Amino acid sequence: MIRFIGSFFGGLFTLVTMGLFFVALSIGAVFYMYSKDLPSHESLAQYSPPTISRIYSGEGAMMDEFAKERRIFASSQEIPDLVKNAFISAEDKNFYTHHGYDARGIAAAAVEAIKTRGETVRGASTITQQVMKNFLLGGERKAERKIKEIILATRIEETLSKDRILELYLNEIFLGQNSYGVAAAAQTYFNKTLGQLAPHEAAMLASMPQAPGRYHPVTAKQRVTERRDYVLREMWQNGYISEDVYRAEKELPLKSVQNGDYPAFRDALPPRDYFTDEIRRQLSGTFGEDEFFGGGLTIRATVDRELQAEAAKALQAGLENFDRGIGVWNGTRKTIDPSLLSSEESWRDALAATDIARDIDGWRPAVVLAVGETDATVGIERVADLGTIPAEDVTWARKRQSDGRLGKKARVAGDLVSVGDVVHIRAMTKDADGSFIRWTLRQVPEVEGAFMAMDVDSGRVLAMQGGFSYQHSVFNRATQAQRQPGSSFKPFVFAAALDSGFTPATIVVDAPIEVNTPQGIWRPRNSSDKYYGPTTLRTGIEQSRNLMTVRIAEEIGMDVVASYAERFGVYDRMGQFLANSLGSEETTLFKMVAAYAMFANGGERVEPTLVDRVQDRYGKTIYRHDQRVCNDCQLASLNPRELPNITSNRERVMDAITAYQLTSMLEGVVQRGTAKGINLPVPIAGKTGTTNDAKDVWFVGFSSNIAAGCYIGYDNPRSMGSAYGGTVCGPVFERFMQKAVTKYGGTKFKVPPGGYFKKIDRFTGALLPDDASGPNVVSEYFREGEDPILGIGAMVDGGFGMGSNLPLFAYGESDDGPATNTVTTASGKTKALPKKANFGSVSSGGLY
Repeated sequence: MIRFIGSFFGGLFTLVTMGLFFVALSIGAVFYMYSKDLPSHESLAQYSPPTISRIYSGEGAMMDEFAKERRIFASSQEIPDLVKNAFISAEDKNFYTHHGYDARGIAAAAVEAIKTRGETVRGASTITQQVMKNFLLGGERKAERKIKEIILATRIEETLSKDRILELYLNEIFLGQNSYGVAAAAQTYFNKTLGQLAPHEAAMLASMPQAPGRYHPVTAKQRVTERRDYVLREMWQNGYISEDVYRAEKELPLKSVQNGDYPAFRDALPPRDYFTDEIRRQLSGTFGEDEFFGGGLTIRATVDRELQAEAAKALQAGLENFDRGIGVWNGTRKTIDPSLLSSEESWRDALAATDIARDIDGWRPAVVLAVGETDATVGIERVADLGTIPAEDVTWARKRQSDGRLGKKARVAGDLVSVGDVVHIRAMTKDADGSFIRWTLRQVPEVEGAFMAMDVDSGRVLAMQGGFSYQHSVFNRATQAQRQPGSSFKPFVFAAALDSGFTPATIVVDAPIEVNTPQGIWRPRNSSDKYYGPTTLRTGIEQSRNLMTVRIAEEIGMDVVASYAERFGVYDRMGQFLANSLGSEETTLFKMVAAYAMFANGGERVEPTLVDRVQDRYGKTIYRHDQRVCNDCQLASLNPRELPNITSNRERVMDAITAYQLTSMLEGVVQRGTAKGINLPVPIAGKTGTTNDAKDVWFVGFSSNIAAGCYIGYDNPRSMGSAYGGTVCGPVFERFMQKAVTKYGGTKFKVPPGGYFKKIDRFTGALLPDDASGPNVVSEYFREGEDPILGIGAMVDGGFGMGSNLPLFAYGESDDGPATNTVTTASGKTKALPKKANFGSVSSGGLY
């Protein structure tokens, strides 16, 4: 009997042993099978996660940030123990003792799943396993993935330290609200750094990994609070905080940025604008979108924030002045359901949710709450008191009716606005002391435009405004809008002429022209519809003579003109048609301002840039714009009376004397020509441009150190009526340059060596004595060996001739607008002129 019992238990022992052996063998075989072809875990040692790229101003102030995954990398040393302990308590309390997986946790999860027949399946992954899942395996819920997870977890534990594994986890994990990693989440939820977090805040962050999509601190406040308190209890029980701290922290309310308890980090940044968005557009093309949005780049922008603000104000003022001159009310075309206006809370919530531009300095969104007999009452965003729009504020406008026709001129507020209309308003204040007068209605104009300014020597773009409001329209008209430059293109024709033997005193015939084209006879005309006969080159550009420009282009050849335009970067391949000499081919403001900067700096190539320097996540410079050499800048000190010597190896795109002659002629445009309304305390040169039917108006100009330009026109080009570059864009340029000159100064334009000055009559080209004076006298600069008398005798007609018995006008100093129906000629005769230009008279291109 005893032998039988012993034999039974011996057999049972053998059976169990063999069973365990085969189970172990099977498990080993499974693990061996899945251990093949696993992804390499060694790559984690060089982990560089996608992180935020940030743009800084020259003063080091953060301007903007870009990221697909909003992550701020924090090293293990930078992450406080409080944060580490919160996540360990929430996710893996045995983290520092296990070897990659927690067998007890896996067994407990399996038992619970069996008991509940699969209804309750809780995670048993360690932090190390989660790292493997997030980095190498993906998130599919399969036993196969779990096995691979455990294998890789054991391997990584042998390769990396616990702190390094925890660093990977805390930087990679998604915590909701597009926040990846604990540093970004602390900023997103509390607007704090990791070192500023309290225990209850760290515990809340540690609550998020369980279900970041459902654990929202506002919409799921109760659920998040309960989970937070659970993490706090675990932290106490694991010895990371005391019982007193636990009990005190769990009683604190759940506060967050999302609940309005803290200001959002984004609120501290200026609103995104055209400048930073253009940097995004350009660098995404240079480095690729993945690197830009995830490379952790540090970008130093060239922007001058004072001038950028002034550029926005100047362009907005110019656009708004033109719009109010038209006198048509369009409003925002946004409304709020009148049923939501009964309570302050409801209309404020509805107004806050309305998509409307909020980046216009001094403007506020408002909703019309009531319309009285004369006035309208408005509720104003972020203003406690209600406002009033009086009748006197609306008399400038007429409202467009539903059928497209314009109504009568408004007399009371109700003629323009109705209850529920969302509008923009601005506080009108006294100039003397800034005291409040009343609220006034504003609207984003239909007409649009752009402005840009840059340093003429370095190419640094100091300001760029691509439209009235970035939040209203993100289309950057400075770089993306292709527009006809009109007469602002003429300096390139005149530059080509000066390099082809012309001088500022050369006489060119200003008389009618007929050109055969496939579309018929083209008869270009001057803006005034007048002819001036033999005229100097200087007066031709000062008064923007179209006919002279066409004759010059025909004389030197459109192939030469095109080569100059391409050399300056205005066009890549310019069409060689005579009409293009008047600026009929489209280009961008960005290219035009950069080209004018080369006039200002004496003819050296300068590449415009919005970025000074780009550094990668490790601080290594991977792009630097300015390649000039400054040896003196390396010295410990420099004599205060000396300037550093900067060596430039830039390509010369035009002769220095040509550049000065052209600049001097463009000074005349501002002093007495088509831009004579511009008044600044330093020498300014520039050129106006007004295209056919005033579909685009331009002014591009420069001082000795800053080039700037403006264009204004409808996005879908149509006539702007009696608009001119000098009267519409000129004031925008002038207002901006007042600020720029105050800050950066300006000097006389540098005279290059190799020439001499002679006084001439700017109308006839006649050589005058050195003591001559008067309004017709100008001192021209000629090349050594160049006899200005030679340019007086021979007239340039471009091969068209002048015609006989042509009614010519006087010197033509009264070109203030288009011609009337009749004019008086220099001989006293009266001549009728056509009322409106068409293809037979004025083709596409520059008028004025």
